[in-house]
Amino acid sequence: MEEQAEMVGRAFVDHYYHLFDTERASLSSLYQPTSMLSFEGQKIFGVDDITSKLNQLPFDQCKHLISTIDSQPSSPAGGIVVFVSGSLQLPGEEHHLRFSQMFHLIPTPQGSFFLQNDIFRLNYG
Repeated sequence: MEEQAEMVGRAFVDHYYHLFDTERASLSSLYQPTSMLSFEGQKIFGVDDITSKLNQLPFDQCKHLISTIDSQPSSPAGGIVVFVSGSLQLPGEEHHLRFSQMFHLIPTPQGSFFLQNDIFRLNYG
């Protein structure tokens, strides 16, 4: 089960950041009405408000550079917790912004996963 969590976690992270960096509006397909996002301490609920927040960030283009991915099974029902650390490169910026992000993936009846919880923080210092 742990090996599967690692595989799913890595595949999800690759997919999520690819969408974020190239087609951010498509991230809405990963969330559900019950989903929650904590973005720099701001709590946002539901797919519409989460999508709105992500699409209104003050930059259109970026590139996520992933340093680490840690995944664990979260319940007998098949949930997975994924913790990511890395850096964010913005156009025209010399320095990268370091970040940490946690995803709680919940299995769907169709055999895929959706994002129940998403917590994002920039790492300062």
